[in-house]
Amino acid sequence: MEQKRIVIMGAAGRDFHNFNTVYRGRTDVKVVAFTAAQIPDIDDRRYPAELAGAEYPNGIPIVPEEDLFTLITRENIHEVVFSYSDIPYQHLMNKSALAMSAGADFKLLGPRETMLKSSKPVIAITAVRTGCGKSQTTRRVAELLTDAGKKVVAIRHPMPYGNLVEQKVQRFASLSDLKKHNCTIEEMEEYEPHIVRGNVVYAGVDYEAILREAEKEADIILWDGGNNDLSFYLPDYQITVVDPLRPGHELAYYPGELNLRLANAVVINKIVSANPEDVEEVRDNIRFLNPKAIVIDAASPVIVDKPEMLRDARVLVVEDGPTVTHGEMTFGAGVVAAEKFGAAELVDPRPFTVGKISETFRIYPNIGSILPAMGYGDEQLADLEKTINASDADVVVIGTPIDLRRIIEINKPTVRVTYDLQEIGRPTIADVLGSFL
Repeated sequence: MEQKRIVIMGAAGRDFHNFNTVYRGRTDVKVVAFTAAQIPDIDDRRYPAELAGAEYPNGIPIVPEEDLFTLITRENIHEVVFSYSDIPYQHLMNKSALAMSAGADFKLLGPRETMLKSSKPVIAITAVRTGCGKSQTTRRVAELLTDAGKKVVAIRHPMPYGNLVEQKVQRFASLSDLKKHNCTIEEMEEYEPHIVRGNVVYAGVDYEAILREAEKEADIILWDGGNNDLSFYLPDYQITVVDPLRPGHELAYYPGELNLRLANAVVINKIVSANPEDVEEVRDNIRFLNPKAIVIDAASPVIVDKPEMLRDARVLVVEDGPTVTHGEMTFGAGVVAAEKFGAAELVDPRPFTVGKISETFRIYPNIGSILPAMGYGDEQLADLEKTINASDADVVVIGTPIDLRRIIEINKPTVRVTYDLQEIGRPTIADVLGSFL
């Protein structure tokens, strides 16, 4: 039988997991390459032989997604497996047409093939889009489980942008572990809020090896999903977060709609900030897709450390990077705080950008007058610092989940904005977790 030749389209996360769970160790298929999208500076690397297995003594190349058509024709590829998240259906089908026009089949892998079974109960927190409020929902669930006397271990969706062999299994229990593992801004934004609350976080590349380590110290595994990806683990209970500031997106993005269909409970976040008709549109869509799901109303009110500094000030707002890039949000917590406390003007960062930050605005031209906190490597982090310090703002508003002042030098007065989940009315997350426990 002819060996099936496969390309896996990814973004340094789901693609590696799909390979590990579905294709590694098989002799009837050969994964010729991964393609890379969404995340900068991860193409032109290799998935290493130590992780790929005996069938790949030289590892597997990672090439830019724009080379897909040429790759299919040159390497006689039979099948393209799409393996990343937070993509509109229109773009997804555009990619399928590209693959098929080059002569390959196009495939999506579902939960049955890719979700690993744990020996411990698993609660999965997912979302329909990047930036819905999944992180604060996850923190709230972890807090409630801890208060109930459970040892919670959070396993975070992968962000392996460094040495993949060294990142096979990572454990974070203190802030010093962030430096030990050379974490990017995005990684710190996701791990640090758990660590400062006393929770252990696992992440890395090989999610079966990660799971088996986490099971040794957990009463309950908390899957902390990224983007709007599916859980890597078979959940015993799934909570999906939706966003009424982007009504209709729950019907239009992959695999966000699937997360909504799979949910046991759905959190409608940001209700206070949304138009009532948009909230009702989201409610209608939840009833249409998943009428059995329990619906929880919530908000994410902002907390500002020095609100008086915002009054009449010209402010440069720095927001969470993934939320305003491939999440397509035109504002975040920083903008909400600036408007709430009377800032005079949002300073446009684009005249001041340099290097990798300028490149980010070229890739995502609809970001607008906010600055995404991009820091996937030392060069990008340095360019972020230069951009902030070159601006002519009176005040810098830090709307990111971590305090940027800890990792870069800012030459202007700063205001820090934080936020947590706040349920509105009943049922609450405590109600649904009580029933689950």
